[in-house]
Amino acid sequence: MMKTRSNSVSRRFLLAGLPAGILVAACSGGRKGVSAEPVKASASDNKWLQLTEDDWRARLTPMQFKVLRQEATERAFTSPLNDEHRDGVFHCAGCDLPLFSSKTKYKSGTGWPSFWKPLDGAMETKPDHSLFVTRTEYHCSRCKGHQGHVFDDGPRPTGQRWCNNGVALTFRPDAA
Repeated sequence: MMKTRSNSVSRRFLLAGLPAGILVAACSGGRKGVSAEPVKASASDNKWLQLTEDDWRARLTPMQFKVLRQEATERAFTSPLNDEHRDGVFHCAGCDLPLFSSKTKYKSGTGWPSFWKPLDGAMETKPDHSLFVTRTEYHCSRCKGHQGHVFDDGPRPTGQRWCNNGVALTFRPDAA
């Protein structure tokens, strides 16, 4: 089935009232192709891996902790970063590692900030078997904070949709 703008808008309104777990499954698109094999990145910094659960709770808001440290998913259409369109860089809310350039952000209609490519070395991926289909989950390569899932239904040039929890990001606009 060919995806059109009207299908995307209809899907958005249909999915807006569903519970997060069902919504996440629906946003997977049932498509395969993005590798679910673990991928190691190179932006490691050991101090982030030594933080305790209490350290993380002190650093993060309760929702950031749930998403970044417990792999939860925020409700769709709740993040102000979904509508962020300025030039700049999106960083990990846990450790401040730059993750995405605003040049790769696009409007996916899913309710979460979406990108067609992360910055080099910013992410690690692993298979996620928590729902009915295997999805590819990704984490910040430095602090291992959960960011979201990557799917193969994005725009060119990569064809990927890096669907990110907005609460797991901070945004820094380019200097004017």
